[in-house]
Amino acid sequence: MPGRRPLGLDSQRDGAFLVPAGLDPARPAPLIVALHGAGGIAMQLLDLMAVQAESHGVIVLAPESRGSTWDMIQGGYGPDVAFIDRALAKIFQLHPIDPSRVALSGFSDGASYGLSLGVINGELFDHIFAFSPGFMAPTSTADTPQIFVSHGIHDEVLPIDPCSRRIVPALRQAGYDVEYHEFEGGHVVPPDMVERAVVRFLA
Repeated sequence: MPGRRPLGLDSQRDGAFLVPAGLDPARPAPLIVALHGAGGIAMQLLDLMAVQAESHGVIVLAPESRGSTWDMIQGGYGPDVAFIDRALAKIFQLHPIDPSRVALSGFSDGASYGLSLGVINGELFDHIFAFSPGFMAPTSTADTPQIFVSHGIHDEVLPIDPCSRRIVPALRQAGYDVEYHEFEGGHVVPPDMVERAVVRFLA
């Protein structure tokens, strides 16, 4: 069924997903897992991705962190990874997913978490979109997912110099294919950056 629905996996911190209208229920669809920033909720990410999801026929899964932000940012991987696994299992049961087109995206703390978790699980996520990331702290790496990074040059929450301007060269030096865009603005995700990321993912 198309539309937005809660995940229904937790009564406190849950999550939501969006199935665009017109998807063929028998045909595997691309999937974007979208991670919110600190203090955020799932619907913010569905709002961010909704236009591209509908226009490009992509399912969006937005799980919520167990605490106010993602576990790795507070010291280590654990409960959030387990919850994301449960959320993925539910989506894979509800609709056929194209395993070669699964992306991990995030904004702010969600971008830091997405970069870190994405390169650890590169065999699952073939693309990562990091909108205004702060850092990355993978415990290992697998495969080489393609990476999209955008950051506002006037970001006062996660300033661009110690963040993306350090992260992107390090990723490129490590052999990742990174598309990087700086824009006039602050700690936000401009719609055209979402569009660029999604078009690259589906190309």
